Amino acid sequence: MTDLIEELRAAVLAADPRIVENVKWNSPNFTLDGQDRVTLRANPKGGVQVILHRGAKKADGDFRIDDPSGRLTWPSNDRAILSVREPGDADLVTDLVRRWTAH
Repeated sequence: MTDLIEELRAAVLAADPRIVENVKWNSPNFTLDGQDRVTLRANPKGGVQVILHRGAKKADGDFRIDDPSGRLTWPSNDRAILSVREPGDADLVTDLVRRWTAH
């Protein structure tokens, strides 16, 4: 699991040089311009969830992004989740985070 988390951390940071990493809820969390945008969550059922969000407050409007992979799930209009079970999705994560932070 540690290797997977390290790969995902590096993938998120590679998406945009302005992204800053911190820890929130005992998990790697990433901000852009001081706003939470991505959190990694170890899934109790295995793997890691990459949670794309718009900060702590519910955002107005639709922040959905184009997802060529079709792997994002959308619990709300301003939050998406990518479930990753094994290493190898770094390029996908970097691409999705770029799309998310550009929105």
